[in-house]
Amino acid sequence: MAINYAEKYSPLVDERFTMGALTSGMVNNNYEWLGVETVKVYSIPTAGMNNYKLTGSDRYGTPAELENAVQELKVEKDRSFTFTIDRKSYDDTMMTMEVGKALRRQIEEVVIPEVDAYRIAAFVAGCKAAHVHDDAAPTTSTAYALFLACQADLDNAKVPQGGRFAIVTPAFLNLLKQDDNFIKKGDMSQKITINGVVGEVDGVYIIKAPASYFPSGIHCILTNRLVMPSPIKLQDYKVHKDPPGINGWLCEGRIRYDAFILDMKKDAIAVIANPS
Repeated sequence: MAINYAEKYSPLVDERFTMGALTSGMVNNNYEWLGVETVKVYSIPTAGMNNYKLTGSDRYGTPAELENAVQELKVEKDRSFTFTIDRKSYDDTMMTMEVGKALRRQIEEVVIPEVDAYRIAAFVAGCKAAHVHDDAAPTTSTAYALFLACQADLDNAKVPQGGRFAIVTPAFLNLLKQDDNFIKKGDMSQKITINGVVGEVDGVYIIKAPASYFPSGIHCILTNRLVMPSPIKLQDYKVHKDPPGINGWLCEGRIRYDAFILDMKKDAIAVIANPS
């Protein structure tokens, strides 16, 4: 990429807009990856009910040993970036190519959106087919009904009411706001401080994210923050001044992260999508 040197340019850089981390409130840190890359999570079934018998030695029923299942959560994503800023580039652009600002720009515009999009895709991939509402693309007359159907999916799965989030595209949020059924019965309370949350519908926090963060054809994901442990195991960002062979700055960054859907909590995801 070419570098434009100038005799006189404004010291104000035309920065792109950034949104910060949007999915942080939707995930949890209930498991600890400190010192390890894999965490094993047990799930244990329950026993069925029987009719009590008044005779015999097995009056409660035939006992069976409880088994268990193990889910391995291994952090796989190991991502990095690097770039240099030559001192000439710094000096001849009125010091606008300052390395600290460039690093912050890289984190806000590249690293954070990548993690958000990865988590969103993981929610979609972990959703059970029965909870994917894709009979028809949502409209201004069906958006709220589809949202309530997602709510019903979680209700029937006994998912706690507290901690529910929906992450939606701007287009779906617009459809929801124009739905007459929502206008009559819904609400969009604004007294919320979680980043990215634009309101609350039926007790569910609504997060609006760019459509580019979603897999193709996905409009809305409704879930509970108990569903996804999403560790960021390592964030390491370095600036080297005048490293060997470079008169200027070398910037390097590395992030290790992942997102997991717990096997026993897959029922707590519902998705609104276009027809397959």
